[in-house]
Amino acid sequence: MNRVPLQRALTEGDPRWQQILARDPAADSLFWYSVITTGVYCRPSCPSRAARPEHVRLHDSLAQARATGCRPCLRCNPDGSSRQQDNVALVTRACRLLEQGEQAFPLAQLAQRLGRSPSHVQRTFKALTGVTPKAYAAALRAEQTRTTLQRASTITQAMYLAGFSSSGQFYRHSEAILGMSPTTYRSGGARETLHFAVGECSLGAVLVASSAKGVVCVTLGDDADSLVGDLQDRFPAATLVGADADYEQLIAQVVGMVESPGTGADLPLDVRGTAFQQRVWQALRAIPAGQTRSYTEIARAIGQPSSARAVARACGANAVAVAIPCHRVVRQDGALSGYRWGIERKRALLAREAFPADAPDN
Repeated sequence: MNRVPLQRALTEGDPRWQQILARDPAADSLFWYSVITTGVYCRPSCPSRAARPEHVRLHDSLAQARATGCRPCLRCNPDGSSRQQDNVALVTRACRLLEQGEQAFPLAQLAQRLGRSPSHVQRTFKALTGVTPKAYAAALRAEQTRTTLQRASTITQAMYLAGFSSSGQFYRHSEAILGMSPTTYRSGGARETLHFAVGECSLGAVLVASSAKGVVCVTLGDDADSLVGDLQDRFPAATLVGADADYEQLIAQVVGMVESPGTGADLPLDVRGTAFQQRVWQALRAIPAGQTRSYTEIARAIGQPSSARAVARACGANAVAVAIPCHRVVRQDGALSGYRWGIERKRALLAREAFPADAPDN
């Protein structure tokens, strides 16, 4: 076997070594490693007992690992697809089936089409996307309902284009997902009532608006007037009602979340977006306070590893600051990227999560 010199970069403090110890599936396909003492090469997620770091070589490609003369590990099968890649492929197939079906697949039928057990499909789908297949199908139907209501010439035409067989089913479903009747939605939200209020926090002005279902937006800015103007532009046909004393409690909760991110209340949300945006936003809410993820990592987490740019656009479309923490998404190299409420506010939120004791008292 060809014994090349050890790479000096591999130490116990090397982040790649930490990924090997953690058996991190997200590192698979980023690098491989070989072990001198056993003569095998592995992927980072290999479940085998970790070797000592001085016995390990890192390789940027599979070809480099093979060139060492080591043999492939039988446990992690580095020459084939990883378990994470298999799971991503499974979820991607499930998403395509759900998107192509005119009606939602029951879990058992979906699992049969995929050749896996219902429990495996349910568990894997939720682990990667943050939602169940049923919830994803509901988001697809919601998106389809909004689209057909906007494009169809009549409510009846929209009903059939959206795949509903009866008007009763259509109205029950559409009112649940739109928060209003189909007729009201087609009129641009006319007669929809949104309550709102503006408060002050250490990052400037903060506006909170909510429907009967939950909070529709939390926005940050330099002054109250611009935030109210943005709300009017976002919901031009809705009736905007200034907050009363009870609503001020919601503002206080949101201000608390801004001052101490990750410690505030779990707000009821009425977020409105496409099925893809909903999946991204769900993945954002799963990022623990004090941690960050790259756009690529979020794309992998929702089962669409090539959609990093679309993930960035979904983050930019998020209208609920802090509660849907798009500030926790950074570039692949760890650098801060754009933030619709200002890069300095993003920096401040991340600093407060990293060092909560430094957050100002409220």
